[in-house]
Amino acid sequence: MIGSGTRSVERLQALLNELPHPALQHPEALVQALQQLCDEGLDQLPQPGGGQTLQRWQALATVAARDLSLCKLYEGHTDALAILRHYGAPVPARSTWGMWAAEPSEARVTLEAEQRDGSVRLHGRKAWCSGATVLSHGLLTAWNARGEQQLVAVALGQPGVRITGEGWQAVGMAATQSVEIGFEAAYGQLIGPPHGYLARPGFWQGGAGIAACWYGAAAVLGEALRRHCAERDEPHALAHLGHLDSALVAAASALRDCAGWIDANPAADAELPVRRVRAVVEYSATAVIEHVGRALGATPYCRDARLARLLADLPVFLRQSHAERDLAALGQLAAHQPQESWTL
Repeated sequence: MIGSGTRSVERLQALLNELPHPALQHPEALVQALQQLCDEGLDQLPQPGGGQTLQRWQALATVAARDLSLCKLYEGHTDALAILRHYGAPVPARSTWGMWAAEPSEARVTLEAEQRDGSVRLHGRKAWCSGATVLSHGLLTAWNARGEQQLVAVALGQPGVRITGEGWQAVGMAATQSVEIGFEAAYGQLIGPPHGYLARPGFWQGGAGIAACWYGAAAVLGEALRRHCAERDEPHALAHLGHLDSALVAAASALRDCAGWIDANPAADAELPVRRVRAVVEYSATAVIEHVGRALGATPYCRDARLARLLADLPVFLRQSHAERDLAALGQLAAHQPQESWTL
């Protein structure tokens, strides 16, 4: 299992460096890269809250720094594995997984014909299914006849599963192909109890892992400005670097503190610390995008393929945050904290 420290992250970094970056803009290349990581055991991350949460997030940030579309698939796959491991569910050899839990009103999957062995039939549509065109399996939320949300594992290469080309027009993160899936009496296997997806501690713990992905990409953009300033004594660029440095250091500190809190309180409700760290990292990543552009002009957008891709991908990935709605939820939690919660 990855997570034994710096050496494991270095292994991950070394394999990622071998991947040709332009090729990763095709879904087939993304899943081949994901399969390489899996074959090397680099998808076997520590469980959230198991004492090595920071190492888990370091792996996510490392993949994000290489390619955000690959990271989107890697994060979903490793999140699914963490959930399956939590519930003691089997994982087929060399399988690649998506984790799909979006519940827009216009796309809903229902379950019927539940058997004693936990097998069910799925009907309906699932939206925002990243990697659906190339992954082998999906772990998704659906609804049983009692109106309870239920996790279901589904093999995608079966009759009754229709991968559509609908629902994804983005330029950023284009290779993830986050399309819609149609289910018509497809077979699935129940995972965990009803409402088990949201009720487990790993739900909020995993939500902070997304922030680690944002951070990994933002840090790469920051390095571009740091290299520029190391070679040129430009006061305005240095001022932008100062702003960027303070933002990234704050985000890294928040991630480390949150990982430590989760490992010290593995069974606790992590909503408050996770909402805080997501807000901090989103603010920092947004600041990085702004200050890199203002300092370096059009060059990173137009003359550097890797930076141009990150600058297109990261704003899309950041919208996995719900912006002011998430901040309002954080404010509601913060309003009922004791005064000393902000004491230094």
